[in-house]
Amino acid sequence: MKAMILAAGRGERMRPLTDHTPKPLLPVGGKPLIVWHIEALARAGIRDIVINHAWLGEVLEAALGDGARWGVSIAWSREGEPLETAGGIATALPLLGSEPFVAINGDIHADFPLERLIAAAKGLDADRQAHLVLIPYPGHKAGAALALDDEARVRVALGAPYTFSGLAAYHPALFKGVPPHQKHPLLPVFASAGAAGRIRGEVHAGAWTDVGTPERLAELDRQLASTGQTSTQH
Repeated sequence: MKAMILAAGRGERMRPLTDHTPKPLLPVGGKPLIVWHIEALARAGIRDIVINHAWLGEVLEAALGDGARWGVSIAWSREGEPLETAGGIATALPLLGSEPFVAINGDIHADFPLERLIAAAKGLDADRQAHLVLIPYPGHKAGAALALDDEARVRVALGAPYTFSGLAAYHPALFKGVPPHQKHPLLPVFASAGAAGRIRGEVHAGAWTDVGTPERLAELDRQLASTGQTSTQH
């Protein structure tokens, strides 16, 4: 199974930190943020990783290379300009192949077990096209409002209690109507597939951080230090 790490964002709210450093390479807990994802994927048994990039992409590639030092193989999806999430995934599909895959936003940090996403991905097909990890909406004002019913079906709804965590398993069929190499947000994809009953999900009640500002980056760094989760242990 393959995984995609979404790393093409400019990181405007992180400036000036991201003026010369891609957001995924900002250090937290003693190593770049994206390395936490690479190591977690490797521990979960995923060896083939696709990473997209736009802003300072050459810096990201130079820092991570082919992934061999982590025991993985990295393929690069080069966008030039950020295509937003759905556009980025649609553009990377030739690298991801025809089977379900795991996707992670490069600017989050969470303790969700990736093995659960891998298991969910194995159950996807052309009718059941996605499995989303949701988090409670209060406290995280950005992102779509998502509802989860008693049968674990996810749909987009105003005033719904959850938002998307940035962790998911997808079947390529979910992005069939998304044109590659064009900007396309994820919410309309969720809305259409959710209305057709093609998305399932679960709620994550554990640790989760959207590393969107320098303050959140610093707070996450403090949290990792206080819990002993440093680069010496991963």
